[in-house]
Amino acid sequence: MKEFLLKYKLLSGVIALITLILLSLAGIYFTSFLLGPPPLKAAQNTIYYSASDTVIGEEKGAESRYWVDLNEMNPAVIQATLAIEDQDFYEHNGFDYSRIVSAILKNTKNMALVEGASTLTQQYARNLYLSHDKTWARKIKEAFNTVRLEMYYKKDTLLEGYLNTIYYGHGAYGIEAASRYFFNKSADELTLAEAAMLVGVPKGPTYYSPFNDLQNATSRQKQILYEMKSQDVISEREYFLATHEKLDFAEPRKETKEFVAPYFKDTVLIEATNKLDIDKEKIRSGGYKIYTTLNVGMQKQLEKEISRTIKPVSGIQIGALGMDPENGAIRALVGGRDYGKSEFNRAIRAKRMAGSAFKPFLYYAALTNGYTPATMLMSKPTTFELADGKVYQPSNFNGYYAYKPITLAQALALSDNVYAVKTNLFLGVDKLIDSARKFGIDSKLPPVPSLGLGTASVSVEEMVTGYGMLANGGEQINSHTIRKIIDRNGDVVYQAPKKDGDQILDKKEVFILTNLMKGMFNHSLDGYMAVTGSAVIDELTRDYAGKSGTTVSDSWMIGFSPSLVTGIWMGYDDNRDLSKAAENRYAKDIWAGFMEAAHKGKPEVNKDIPDGVVGAWIDPVSGQLATSYCPSGTLMYFEEENVPVSHCNVHFAQDEDEQGKETKPPKDDSRKGIMERIFDYLF
Repeated sequence: MKEFLLKYKLLSGVIALITLILLSLAGIYFTSFLLGPPPLKAAQNTIYYSASDTVIGEEKGAESRYWVDLNEMNPAVIQATLAIEDQDFYEHNGFDYSRIVSAILKNTKNMALVEGASTLTQQYARNLYLSHDKTWARKIKEAFNTVRLEMYYKKDTLLEGYLNTIYYGHGAYGIEAASRYFFNKSADELTLAEAAMLVGVPKGPTYYSPFNDLQNATSRQKQILYEMKSQDVISEREYFLATHEKLDFAEPRKETKEFVAPYFKDTVLIEATNKLDIDKEKIRSGGYKIYTTLNVGMQKQLEKEISRTIKPVSGIQIGALGMDPENGAIRALVGGRDYGKSEFNRAIRAKRMAGSAFKPFLYYAALTNGYTPATMLMSKPTTFELADGKVYQPSNFNGYYAYKPITLAQALALSDNVYAVKTNLFLGVDKLIDSARKFGIDSKLPPVPSLGLGTASVSVEEMVTGYGMLANGGEQINSHTIRKIIDRNGDVVYQAPKKDGDQILDKKEVFILTNLMKGMFNHSLDGYMAVTGSAVIDELTRDYAGKSGTTVSDSWMIGFSPSLVTGIWMGYDDNRDLSKAAENRYAKDIWAGFMEAAHKGKPEVNKDIPDGVVGAWIDPVSGQLATSYCPSGTLMYFEEENVPVSHCNVHFAQDEDEQGKETKPPKDDSRKGIMERIFDYLF
């Protein structure tokens, strides 16, 4: 009796399941009937928008599309397509149930959609109406559209539409466009070997294009020919001849780039493929609307400054990037001098030694480990004996040294290398590496004393992101170029987060360091040589913080205001020496011109002083509180407990007549802050 009940329940369950499936299928077919025939044309072009929602570029896929009737196509194209993609196309009703069951078993085992079972009709439906993401919602929509296509159109119509709309890469849609692009002939003139080569491309236009990877393309071609032979579509002799035929490809044509900021657009495309997890060729042909972060005005101004500064005959290259420090949005980007000659993006992909531009990460670690802006260290030629017995002797620019103790403020403004190496060895290199990681530097960082001098190779994007965290008060940001992506159906398939917002760095130390980084533009910190930003000080009309960096073959300038951080790298692709060339100041000139143009007409914004931080006027020579006898005083910020308590004991009145007189050089009152005005009043 129990066995009978068990069988009865099992049979009832099977019947219920079958009934549910039949009812679902009936519902799908009835709904599809009510919806009527779907249109067989769909827009393919993907459009890019700026931060202000103006169109900045469009993929011109439609310009490489031709429609040919099925009976005008080479039979080899049709046979090869059916053999590899859907050999039962003329027998099924849009779904290959045996392949579906196999795929379900594999996907269930992997708990993910890792294998498809799409027929040509399903692929055609997806290309016409849907995105290529692997989700259940998309699969359901695809099923409805597949039924509608099969219900209202003949098989030949569907096959003809598929072969005329499928994407073959390089801007070619359909077999006719692909035939002309790859072989410079019409599709009805293709040989069997050529047809098999083209049919293999749509599975992965980037991976299987013979112009991108001939080995992958040939392997897929042979797979297709083998399937045709196995299905008795071609003979053994035809298979042999086709697999041994030497293909005569056309010369690859350079795709015309008609985009504002082409290096930026390439970065957007890469980011979109990562966010949607689909091939970039499917992005190009998917009819997406991609809303970017580009500020067209800033982009044009950056390009203008580059053209104005660099002589046309110079072969020097550039990587430049402007970013909103509040959220990491890239506002302007240049990856090289001429996109038509080199598409390599030097702002994103290139990694070069940062030189002294790396020092802010070191001095942030120093400030969090007991240093203050007035910490004094000796500046003179120094030989360091390392733990392994080796010796290391860094040098300053042009061999200049103070030959006396200098403050951290002056060391940063003058870019004293001995001070930096002493600090790095005192803290331990691991602390610098940990600090750089907090700033988002992901590149390999060798644990050596010279790391404090920027001997690690990093990208412009990394460095600008790191400086952006100083500009926003220490909050984490991720650089990005995309605000949102809308698919051809009007659905938002990606939305950038409003802000990351995690507080990574200490607010007080960030504020103190940012103020110190203004020193490169402050002549009151001139010492044994001028501050490193002296060449552009007269061009600046507001406060900026920044740091330059130079190596034998690299020139950097990175700086920021609270609303914009910009990094410029310049150098030669072959690493030639530019240390003594006039070109080594290009980075500062371009940075200064761009920052001033980007801020023109905008009010100056100052960050609030964090609780627990106070300002004090310090004599840069003694590192003590400035007096009226000091030639200059510099406003520095300290944590309350670290403010110097002694007054300067270096500068005194030279005679009675000089007692009490102000000896500081006159300054531009229009740029003085409240603390400076109070100081002038008191002293």
